[in-house]
Amino acid sequence: MSETRQRTGPDDAPGVRTMRGCPVSHTEYGEDSELYGHYALLDAEREAARFHFNDTRPRGFWMLQRYDDVLEGFQNHAVWTTRVRSALNPEPGIALLPQDLNGKEHAKLRRVLNPFFSPAAVRRMEPLAHSRCVELVEEVRPKGGCDFVAEFAIRYPTDLFLSLLGLPVADGEFFLPWSETLFAGFFGGDPKAAAEARRNILEYFDQAVNERRAAPRDPAEDMVTRLVQARIDGEPLSQEDILTICMTLMLAGLDTTRSALGFIFTHLARHEEDRRRIIAEPELAPAAVEEFLRMYPLVIQAGREVQEPQDFHGLPLEKGDVVWLGIASANRDPRKFPDPDRFVLGREGVNQNLAFGAGPHRCLGMHLARLELAVVLREWHARIPDYRIRPGVTLTERGGQLTMPTLPLEWEV
Repeated sequence: MSETRQRTGPDDAPGVRTMRGCPVSHTEYGEDSELYGHYALLDAEREAARFHFNDTRPRGFWMLQRYDDVLEGFQNHAVWTTRVRSALNPEPGIALLPQDLNGKEHAKLRRVLNPFFSPAAVRRMEPLAHSRCVELVEEVRPKGGCDFVAEFAIRYPTDLFLSLLGLPVADGEFFLPWSETLFAGFFGGDPKAAAEARRNILEYFDQAVNERRAAPRDPAEDMVTRLVQARIDGEPLSQEDILTICMTLMLAGLDTTRSALGFIFTHLARHEEDRRRIIAEPELAPAAVEEFLRMYPLVIQAGREVQEPQDFHGLPLEKGDVVWLGIASANRDPRKFPDPDRFVLGREGVNQNLAFGAGPHRCLGMHLARLELAVVLREWHARIPDYRIRPGVTLTERGGQLTMPTLPLEWEV
């Protein structure tokens, strides 16, 4: 999986740079694997060496793997910027806002968006989160089984996303297939179908924005209206930026929530003692969510680009280098979280996990994600307390940004 190479100077192959004593990793983290396969690779590399240089991409990237280093990396935002958002995909690709911004420009746009993602704003969404969750659970309960990923885990956050923007929840009927096709395109799916889905989504958002321009709603409760009316340094947001923000919120919130639910319910189907405790004490749901986020992080890394030469704890970095901030490695680092492979309700310091990143670019929707996951834990187990993974199924996970393509569950009716 790794080997030690020495710096050979300017004759090194383009994009491949080594430093004395720093192992080179050839591990491909973008490939699909058996369930938990990526965690096993990451855990092994974290314990093998503090840093690795991974040469599986043309630019290559320096891997920070241990909790303290990863946290410091997130906080080093003035020098390590989001000009690279992903070490695995360092080229700009699709525009994202506010992620693509840094410094004051980033802070200004976050101030526009923050009121819709604050704890108080999320609490206002709680009744809808409960009612929609119950509706979806009651829809699948009489069937005695479902593909949890396709029939529940992606539908639930899609409905809440549309509601957050002030758009009709019923639009999920056609919006969900578009978003699924677009997500698939990022991970090896049909690029033409993904491009068409992206056009459909942008046209949908464009129509919604134009409707709000013609007939504004309460900007304190309708996000699209707030984006239309927002001013930064006295200037309104452009139509293109508003559409990019809407697209970003969709990409950031739907796939990750679906993925988290898949890993959580796989764990609970396999660990009856943990499931029984949540059934008996539903008030423990928020604590359980935090430990699940630590134990099964779906966004395994964030990328950054170095803007000026520096020495990072003995690791020499040059301008233009790509840095991998190992979220999954850090969350499972035994130096920070003892016995990291064990699910521990009430684990000390669990809320210091890095599932949502850290620093000024920390996930905007983290409070909403926590609410969604906790609501599902309570409402699902109140109605379907006992379930199992369909016998004979081999579970896998997608590489790059982890998700389970399928999770067939069954239960007694």
